[in-house]
Amino acid sequence: MKAKNQRLILIVAAVVAMLGAVLLAMSGLKDQAAYFYAPSDVLRSPPALDRDVRLGGMVRTGSVKKLADGVTIRFVVEDERHAIPVEFKGIVPDLFREGSGVVAEGKFVTPGQFVASNILAKHDERYMPPQMAGDKHKTGRVS
Repeated sequence: MKAKNQRLILIVAAVVAMLGAVLLAMSGLKDQAAYFYAPSDVLRSPPALDRDVRLGGMVRTGSVKKLADGVTIRFVVEDERHAIPVEFKGIVPDLFREGSGVVAEGKFVTPGQFVASNILAKHDERYMPPQMAGDKHKTGRVS
């Protein structure tokens, strides 16, 4: 066999092996992925009830209610058009507040009710922790 043909076969075999590795990795990770949904996406095409998903949007102002047990809260996540009620049992992050962005990880127990197992509070791109901001934090100026 000529050297040119050997190189061609080797290149084709390497491409096939890489493609197989990528497909194998993708099939292994597809069940582990947590998909991100906005409230409008949920109403357009609801996810399976037993699947872990992430629900993201803004916390509706006036919707945060603490229950009597002291660790359970209920709030509403909304986007421009729709809203989904969320229940979370645990300690929320310091940045969690009404009118701010949030990503809730959990499952839908019914098509319109989300139970979160984890809350990730979001902040805008200009956020700087007070420890890093120093005097800039006091003046409100960020350069």
